[in-house]
Amino acid sequence: MIKSMTGFGRCEISEGDRKITVEMKSVNHRYLDVSMKMPKKLNYFDSAIRTFLKEYIQRGKVDVFVSYEDLSESRVALSYNKGIAAQYVEYFRQMEEQFGLKNDIQVSVLARCPEVLVMEEQQEDEQEIWHLLEQAVRGACEKFVEARIREGEALKADLIAKLDEILKVVSFIETRSPQILAEYRQRLEAKVRDLFADAQIDENRLATEVTIFADKICVDEEIVRLRSHVEATKTALETGGGIGRKLDFIAQEMNREANTTLSKANDLEISRRAIDLKTEIEKVREQIQNIE
Repeated sequence: MIKSMTGFGRCEISEGDRKITVEMKSVNHRYLDVSMKMPKKLNYFDSAIRTFLKEYIQRGKVDVFVSYEDLSESRVALSYNKGIAAQYVEYFRQMEEQFGLKNDIQVSVLARCPEVLVMEEQQEDEQEIWHLLEQAVRGACEKFVEARIREGEALKADLIAKLDEILKVVSFIETRSPQILAEYRQRLEAKVRDLFADAQIDENRLATEVTIFADKICVDEEIVRLRSHVEATKTALETGGGIGRKLDFIAQEMNREANTTLSKANDLEISRRAIDLKTEIEKVREQIQNIE
């Protein structure tokens, strides 16, 4: 099977008071380029997630969005900073002596001083978080790949239809080429007769001229190679896997053969069909850019 480079996947995993949601989307790219957005507390897992993604994705610009919710109140605790409180008390005593003020400090006043009482988030179990995060990432990846495969199958069908059109054009050029030679010989004979009405036509010289012309317009090799490239592309599509780069290279070779065919064309119909050939090949190449 083949995969498109565009896709979307989403998975939400809940366990107890924790909930993790992972969303993925991608567009075309020559290589694998992963961009992730997630809460800072999950940054520790960045490398592990990237390694995990490589099991599912070979190419594409992939955006990954991770959200994390923890509704448990036990994750936050009140902390009493004895050292800071002692410093406040000492400074209050110094202020009392220096300014002759009554030191009427009370516990309620001291507790309101900055950093004496603080809310601290408790350290979470990384293994528990990764257990949920891995499930969410895997689930999103599987749906992401499913979407890529569905679109890949549609691409495959479209590409095969376009390749069949290319073969039709190639068959026309192959059939038309011998007719061009016969027409050229007729025109050449007629021209010689017009110029030398009473002279005997030199069949050997005429054959030589036709052979030279035939050599100039011969596209047999280009036709063979074009058919070979089309078959190679179809085979790769049936085989599947990460074939995008390979198909792009084959499409370049097909375009090169089409250019040569057009440059050799000495016939209006073949010129038109060679242009059609280049157009179809370009359509194929555009679609190939979407394949992983």
